[in-house]
Amino acid sequence: MKSLIATLLIAATPVLVLAQAAAPAKPEAKPAAKPVPRKSEKLAPAAQKAVEEVTPIDDDPTIQLSEGDLAVAKRIYVGTIPCELGASVTITPGRRDGMFRVQHGRSRFLMHPVESRTGAFRLEDPRQGAMWLQLGNKSMLMSQKLGQRLADDCMNPAQHAVNEALKKNPINILEPQASGPKATPTGAAAGPN
Repeated sequence: MKSLIATLLIAATPVLVLAQAAAPAKPEAKPAAKPVPRKSEKLAPAAQKAVEEVTPIDDDPTIQLSEGDLAVAKRIYVGTIPCELGASVTITPGRRDGMFRVQHGRSRFLMHPVESRTGAFRLEDPRQGAMWLQLGNKSMLMSQKLGQRLADDCMNPAQHAVNEALKKNPINILEPQASGPKATPTGAAAGPN
């Protein structure tokens, strides 16, 4: 049986050699071009960040600011503001009145003021879901999409002074502040004994 298989293989060898020689030559292959990503395809997160970092942020002309918004914009602290844990937030005025560029680490936001009923000063970037909240004694940068603070306890020198004053003389914001004699806590005796 082994000799029969060997004989058949030896007899078939010239036929296989002739078949290979008779086959037409294939044209030379061109180097493959890099595929162009479609608009519907998303870039890798690292590539997306790299593109975002070099893309300039321009003021959004679709945002219309009211007189109240512009009044809030005049009260926003600009510059590099130190935060807790060694972080910082840099706020610079935009090209258009009332617009601000806010940068924290590699994240950059284009924000505009929004009037607040509480008296806090707010800047918002609705496209990226970020918000800068400026209080009298501190500021914070929040991600509404993530539901967390990106930077907290950010204080410029004026806010730091207010914060130190509150540490020395704390106030209870839940009780009405009287202009005359000091209000007493609930259950405490009022007046001299």
